[in-house]
Amino acid sequence: QVQLVESGGGSVQAGGSLRLSCAASGRTFNSYAMAWFRQAPGKEREFVAFISWNGGTISYEDSVKGRFTISRSNAKNTVYLQMSSLKAEDTAVYYCAAAMGYSRASSNWPFWGQGTQVTVSS
Repeated sequence: QVQLVESGGGSVQAGGSLRLSCAASGRTFNSYAMAWFRQAPGKEREFVAFISWNGGTISYEDSVKGRFTISRSNAKNTVYLQMSSLKAEDTAVYYCAAAMGYSRASSNWPFWGQGTQVTVSS
């Protein structure tokens, strides 16, 4: 079991940056792959990025490539999502998730945080 708490969301103008953090409890954080998903109003939850337990494998959704960077600190039990060049369409609730494996399907991630709101104004 792992508990996840996101932070760092907020309101920003288009073109701006935000860094999201997700702090995990438990002693086995470095056993889990970590991911970020997002859900905009009226839309399904969608994959944003994942990172393997040691950072050796990283994947991004096409629309965020080159703008978002996922990273992790196993020493701090934290995963990050650095978001730059933000667009209005990035507005959503952002969730972090943990799993023993990794994929782009939200159904394969059993542990979730409560989410943090990101609002980008144009």
